[in-house]
Amino acid sequence: MPASPERRMHLGLFILGTGSHVAGWRHPGAMTSFQDFEQVQAIARIAERGLFDLIFMGDNLYADPGAHPSYTLRLEPLTMLAALAAVTRHVGLGATVSTTYSDPWTVARAFASLDHISKGRAAWNAVTTASGQGAGNFGTVHPDHARRYERAAEFVDVVKGLWDCWADDALVADRATGTYIDPARLRPLDHEGPFFKVQGPINIGRAPQGQPIVLQAGGSEPGQALAARTADVVFSVVQDFGESQAQYAALKKRLPSYGRAPEDVTVLPGVMPVMGRTDREARDKLAALQGYVTGSNALQLLSDRLGQDITRYALDEPVPDIALPDSSHGFARVMLAKARREGLTLRQLYDLVAAARGHWVLCGSPETIADTLQHWFEERAADGFNVMPAHFPEGFDDFVDGVVPILQERDLFRRAYEGETLRDHLGLPRPKSRFWG
Repeated sequence: MPASPERRMHLGLFILGTGSHVAGWRHPGAMTSFQDFEQVQAIARIAERGLFDLIFMGDNLYADPGAHPSYTLRLEPLTMLAALAAVTRHVGLGATVSTTYSDPWTVARAFASLDHISKGRAAWNAVTTASGQGAGNFGTVHPDHARRYERAAEFVDVVKGLWDCWADDALVADRATGTYIDPARLRPLDHEGPFFKVQGPINIGRAPQGQPIVLQAGGSEPGQALAARTADVVFSVVQDFGESQAQYAALKKRLPSYGRAPEDVTVLPGVMPVMGRTDREARDKLAALQGYVTGSNALQLLSDRLGQDITRYALDEPVPDIALPDSSHGFARVMLAKARREGLTLRQLYDLVAAARGHWVLCGSPETIADTLQHWFEERAADGFNVMPAHFPEGFDDFVDGVVPILQERDLFRRAYEGETLRDHLGLPRPKSRFWG
């Protein structure tokens, strides 16, 4: 059954140069580096060929040889996206910057700059940084979960305020009068709160989008509250249709209390598609990928996700009763719920994390994958998906060439870009300035 033309699926690309699978780089022909910009450009071209809404790049703040390869060895995301802005025309460009280890003035200025460079395609993924492993790189102690979210709430408000300090018409550049900037059309922010004292304004005019898109992925109660109040796009961690549907409904239900409508926030669960010509061939591909996994790197990822050293437990015993960690609630909550629901052993949970770092793995033919995505979309478990290829470029080409055409035939996904900015792609209006209207 075709989707309503008023509601079509959104697709984001989560880009890790070596693939979302922890050992995806070992697949024949796969990219083996996230430092080769020519290869990153090639991925961006595939994304635009597939008419994706945006490319999204995560980040971390430490180097650990036991972690996922593309988190340990990578280009800095904002630098990479600024370069991509010059060689792309349509696709949105999103990057993670921490609210715990950054300052609002710098973040506001950087993403406003990216929005100008890209002509309205910038997005900021505001994260509190779950892991404390990078705290030593900033000469500080990692705050607890509650403190991080208190800081994040003020941080996002300050950034958005700084984006609004300039009126759209503040830049005059009148050669006859010699007036370059109308001083009556910009103002300081003069913010003073528990965490920040920021005068403003930033030294860059209002962004083409008014405000760059704000992305968030918090799975805890404070994270969901912050997303409902401030986010334009929410990345969710899912493993189960029913849970995703309930999580989607709960977030949408929060929005009116903040004066927002359900369509103001786009929910994109993460999914790693593994595609073959048949379901059997796809399962064989996944099995081959799993065969590349070594014990050390997957155990490190599982320990990070669950917030404790997993090597002290027996892998072939049921998953122990583990409390939610102080680091990241979202991944731990979803994975532990799946383990209890399906009676998984720790080894089976380890295999799940090895495949997609704790995200949903969808394995099948193009029709099977399209059918599943359509079901989730039409039954309001998602507004679209954050696609996480196991490896590049083949894993992404498979999705764009195999699944996207089916979604288009079913009137579920666009056949052409219909706007210029990321807000246009998402169907979001340009926000009014809090100061200038």
